Amino acid sequence: MLQYSDIPLRPSALNIRLAGPDDADSIARLVRELAVYERLAHEVVSTAEDFRLALSRPGSTVEVLLAELDGIALFFQNFSTFVGRPGLYLEDLFIEPEYRRRGIGLALFQELLAIARGRNYGRMEWAVLDWNQPAIDFYTKKFRARLLEEWRICRSELV
Repeated sequence: MLQYSDIPLRPSALNIRLAGPDDADSIARLVRELAVYERLAHEVVSTAEDFRLALSRPGSTVEVLLAELDGIALFFQNFSTFVGRPGLYLEDLFIEPEYRRRGIGLALFQELLAIARGRNYGRMEWAVLDWNQPAIDFYTKKFRARLLEEWRICRSELV
């Protein structure tokens, strides 16, 4: 099992913070860049206003870590009936290509783990595209994440 102390510390010069409604334009831009990278730009319908509303709505469970201003990690609380506790679901982790391999992804992931542990969550989950070998290697080698081959993602589009 991965121990938080096994993960190297992030670069001290890197500023990571929780984003607020005023960061919606940057978030929307990074989400569009992520969609291009994932070859899914045709599916993006979200706007800066959507993120502004999600981050300003009272009681919203949507949160965004912003690595100023080259990366994001958008996450929310889920719940595991098997563990009996909330968990952290990482929806998107994206670093602009020209800033990759500088420890930003590692730092964002460390911050997510710290948030999940600090909130006493039972686990952290995310999905990764099967063709994205750099991301798969990042998660499995740096964090010893398990790929759950027996599970498939199901989706009903509502928009």
